[in-house]
Amino acid sequence: MSGVKNISIEIPSLTENIRIIESFIDNAKEKYKLDDDIYGNIMVAVTEAVNNAIKHGNKNDSTKNVTLSLTFDQGLVKFKIEDEGKGFDYHHLPDPTSPENLAKPGGRGIFLMKHLSDEVFFKENGKVVELNFYINQ
Repeated sequence: MSGVKNISIEIPSLTENIRIIESFIDNAKEKYKLDDDIYGNIMVAVTEAVNNAIKHGNKNDSTKNVTLSLTFDQGLVKFKIEDEGKGFDYHHLPDPTSPENLAKPGGRGIFLMKHLSDEVFFKENGKVVELNFYINQ
């Protein structure tokens, strides 16, 4: 019997749907008994990724969806966030910590994802983001 568990949710691209994502993460915390430290990192990183997918990927077009999948497999929790946009150049992102970017309102989402997740992978030209979190069991 495999230990891999998979659940997913699809939401229209509206920022108010972030609360649905938060509930999804809360349910995962309960289901997989995630401790508070990793739960906080997951909540911030995943909601940032979904926000980016809504705003930048799908351009706030409510006819386009964002899909969030969670895979739980022996000490690894993997979130996959997918939008219906064109993707983006994730190789050349401005550093939000450099002095010229400190006052800019955007640009911190991916920085946060990279610092809060154990691994971040961009796929399909940036339309898919995978956030991996290793947990001690």
